[in-house]
Amino acid sequence: MAFADAYRGRRVLITGHSGFKGSWLSEWLLKLGADVTGFALRPPTSPALFDQLGLASRLRHVIGDVRDLPSVRKVVAEAKPDFIFHLAAQPIVRLSYIEPVLTYATNVLGTVNVLEAVRLSERRCTVVVISTDKCYENREWVHSYREEDPMGGHDPYSSSKAAAEIAIAAYRFSFFAASDSLVRLASARAGNAIGGGDWAADRIVPDCIRALQRDEAISVRNRTATRPWQHVLEPLGGYLWLAARLASFTHNCERQTMCSPFNFGPALSANRSVGELVEAVLRHWPGRAQDCAMTNAVHEATLLNLSTDKAFHVLGWHAVWDFERTVAQTISWYREVAARPAAALECTQRQIAEYETDARGCDVGWAISETALGLVPRSQSKNPIHIQDF
Repeated sequence: MAFADAYRGRRVLITGHSGFKGSWLSEWLLKLGADVTGFALRPPTSPALFDQLGLASRLRHVIGDVRDLPSVRKVVAEAKPDFIFHLAAQPIVRLSYIEPVLTYATNVLGTVNVLEAVRLSERRCTVVVISTDKCYENREWVHSYREEDPMGGHDPYSSSKAAAEIAIAAYRFSFFAASDSLVRLASARAGNAIGGGDWAADRIVPDCIRALQRDEAISVRNRTATRPWQHVLEPLGGYLWLAARLASFTHNCERQTMCSPFNFGPALSANRSVGELVEAVLRHWPGRAQDCAMTNAVHEATLLNLSTDKAFHVLGWHAVWDFERTVAQTISWYREVAARPAAALECTQRQIAEYETDARGCDVGWAISETALGLVPRSQSKNPIHIQDF
């Protein structure tokens, strides 16, 4: 793979490593040979993928809160990261209505604290801040949202992520724009990620699994809402490749293009309704579902699509697994682990390997060999385009 050597022996700091996405990202980086430090609160659910993978003993595990700037500065100083992936967030839309102050403090101030810690560290560092498709001002358009579309949000979660994006842009232009800047900063906006090991409340797939395990009907509260469903490995591959490319560009004219937001979403065919997703789940784990629309329900978007043209043209990135494969892999993970709890690590590692193999077969940028990309191997160049100091 083109980024097979990008992270080997490199120091990587992940905030929010104890969450669903953070645990998958940690596992993938460990596979790539990275020296991983994680900074997060304790796992937010029980069970938790972080615990199922035994990650606390396999990486440098630091418990801390991104709302506390001294703690963030301390972990950055100690980890001395070459790369930072900032995932720590309050990610649940419905919870943001109950805990709006917590949501804004975590998602906005937490992001600012990470960027400030990087600024004050005065170290070379590549930073990818993980955002969401919900940062866009959602007008329920049929067409897909592009990176240059306005930020906004009807709920505390969405607006907090929009505000975080504005803060990222401000730090980029105010502190990291110079040609000799030690920091390269981008944000990554992804759609709804599903996959094994998500146990969060008020998310449709974990809700499905809990109901199926109890032999209860799946409660479907918003059957017609449409989302860009993708397996968690899809955006994670994008994040890893974006960071690798950020660290490797050699011409300053590339800075404006690379140090910017990127969307990572599935093909349009994966934009399916919640009802269609539940039906797909039931094809792999037989059970039943029932509609239970809530009265006085909080506002949730009904239509939201992402344009990934920029990621395709700049990074050579595109989705690998279609909707059916995504659901099949997700439910396979839950069923295998339900039957044999100790299989969580084996199953996760196997799915990462399968995804890498499939990516090579469909010419995704990060999975193509250096020769196919037209890159010169390190051993043949004094100025390699692969990971290097800048």
